[in-house]
Amino acid sequence: MAISFDRALGIHQHTVGVRERNSEVIATNIAQANTPGFKAKGMDFQKALQAASSGASISLSRTDSRHIPASSTVSGEILYRVPTQPDTGDGNTVDVDLERNLFMQNQIRHQASLDFLGSKFKNLTKSLKGE
Repeated sequence: MAISFDRALGIHQHTVGVRERNSEVIATNIAQANTPGFKAKGMDFQKALQAASSGASISLSRTDSRHIPASSTVSGEILYRVPTQPDTGDGNTVDVDLERNLFMQNQIRHQASLDFLGSKFKNLTKSLKGE
């Protein structure tokens, strides 16, 4: 009997990558908190997860056969966040407290997905060994 990883792992195999991308976006916001004119960005997690699980990919046209073909998976649209604090005068819209909280929530959920995947692989290993 063949093992289907898509069936065994479900959506969690995709959530890890999307959560990692979300961490990058949030970390960039925190790093740019003191940059005048920087606009905080966010990711629509549900849309990104849907794109990742559907296997959608970016298709770019090449103008020269020597160009490297694009094979990047769609990771969700990065959008500007609606500011939650008054303008500080420099045009920066990053709310560091909000970004830290979002980062923490994302990391907790990322770790939960990793733990879930770890237990799934452990159970698959036991099944293969006949335990």
